[in-house]
Order: sequence, then structure tokens, then C-alpha cells
Amino acid sequence: MSIKIRSAVSDDAQAIFDMIVELAIYEKAPQEVKTNVEEIRATLFGEGSKTEALVCEVAGKVVGYAVFFTSYSTWLGRNGIYMEDLYVSPESRGVGAGKGMLQQIAQLAVERNCGRLEWSVLDWNQPAIDFYLSIGAKPQDEWVRYRLDGEALVSFAGR
Repeated sequence: MSIKIRSAVSDDAQAIFDMIVELAIYEKAPQEVKTNVEEIRATLFGEGSKTEALVCEVAGKVVGYAVFFTSYSTWLGRNGIYMEDLYVSPESRGVGAGKGMLQQIAQLAVERNCGRLEWSVLDWNQPAIDFYLSIGAKPQDEWVRYRLDGEALVSFAGR
């Protein structure tokens, strides 16, 4: 099966949105998807966007996507890349789509002289964890991720 990985374009917004919903269902949180196709198109592909995306096609159909952006490490004094999402539709798993997209992001990180490539994974997602371990990624168990959003964000911001 031949796969093609390319930079995502505005016309991919619907396919990416559909897979965002698939991912949210898989992660047992479909109610957390608050966006829509037009917001994805505007924020991911709009002028001044700091975010990038790849898509993977199999037989001309988009079956996976990855979204990532530049981060910064004060300890390294260098940029990094943070991968927000890596997703492949269930019927296309096992053909190298996820590995190919992650490898392409890793290549971008090396080309851009980044100090690291990072992402998060749910602690119960054993297939993803096993895959990440198999490519040499290491969990950062000593760090706990925090989030401030919604009303808590607005309240803390003083508005």
C-alpha cells in the first residue's frame, strides 16, 4: 500500500476536522471538541498561523494528520517542536502512516536545528506508548502537565 505524506493545505480542513472528532472519540472525550471546520481552516491555515500540519494519503484519501508548532527550551537555548496531534484512522493503521508523519516532523526538527521533539500521550493508550518506545522516545515521568482554560483562564487573567 502506497502512502503519501505532504504539508496540509486549507482544502484539508474538513478531513482534519473529521479526524479530530475521531481522535476525540477514541480518547473518550468527544464532548471536548469545541471547534468546527471553519475555525480549523482559519486558525491552522490563516495568515500568521504559527502552527503546521501534515496529512497522510493512502490511495488518494487523507487517512491521517499531524499538527505541530515551534516551542522553545530555555535550558537548551534552542527551539523545539511540540506535536499536538498524531492520528491515523483505524482502517489505515499499520501501514506506516503514523511513523512516516512523525519521522517527517523529526526531519524538520533536525533541519531547523531544534533541540527536541515532544508530545503527550494518554497514560492508558498502550499501543501509542509501545510505538513511541519502539522508536526510541522516552517518557518524561517527572513532569506533570497543567492546564488553565475556560472560565479558570478568564478568571485568572482578571477579566
